[in-house]
This record gives sequence, structure tokens and C-alpha cells, in this order.
Amino acid sequence: MTADHAILTLLNQQQQHLDVLLSLLRQELAALASRDIESLNRITGEKTALLTQLHDTDNQLAAQPALAQCKQQDWFKQQVAQLDELLAQCKRHNDINQQTLEQSQLTLARFKTELLSSRGKAGLTYTSKGKPAIDNKGKGIKA
Repeated sequence: MTADHAILTLLNQQQQHLDVLLSLLRQELAALASRDIESLNRITGEKTALLTQLHDTDNQLAAQPALAQCKQQDWFKQQVAQLDELLAQCKRHNDINQQTLEQSQLTLARFKTELLSSRGKAGLTYTSKGKPAIDNKGKGIKA
């Protein structure tokens, strides 16, 4: 196997990993939208394993002795440009997923506040961090 072929094989592996990551990010968005916790847990595990594989392949690429020579060649530049585009898509999807998750958390916080306030305005207090809480001191001490 030539050095160029080994590098091309590693670049192709990177592309496959990024394709799978992009697919997982799309699945994650669907799971967030449907609030499917089991799928989110599974996808998170798969993403973690995939990111480890990406990192390992990246290290293998960096260790290739012919890498400096290949960087000057057009086929290498084209392959890296494709990988950069895929990576940018993954980052965009990850940002969208993060925003979706943050919006869901805000919605849940508002819902919690509404529930707490509906239980009784007199008992609604706030913690030192500004979070709503119900005052559950009970009826007091009877002697």
C-alpha cells in the first residue's frame, strides 16, 4: 500500500464518520422534538463513540510520514475541502440541536413556574438563585 493510498483511505474513513455523525445529529433533533429520552441516550452514546473514532483517525492521519507531501496535491485539497464542508454541516446541526434543547428547557421552566404559581400565590417564593419554589412550611407547630 502506498503512502498516498493510506492517506486517502484515512480521509475516506473520516468522511464516513462525518456522514454518520450528521445522520446522528438529524436523529437527535427528531428525538428532541418528540422528547424521546431513550433515543437521546442511545444517540449520545453513539456520538461519543463516533467522535472518539474521528479523533483516532485524525491522529493516524497526522502520524503519516507522507502527509506533508500529500497536502500539496490537488486530490488531497479537494478531499479536505469536502471534509471541511461536512464538518461545517455537523457544527450547524449541533448548534440547532443545542438551541432546540435550550428552548425546551426554557419552556419546561416556564411550565414549572406556572404550575407552582397555580398551587397558591401566597406560598410562591423564590430561591437564592431566583428560581420559583413553593413554601412548604406546613401549618406550624402545635403545642
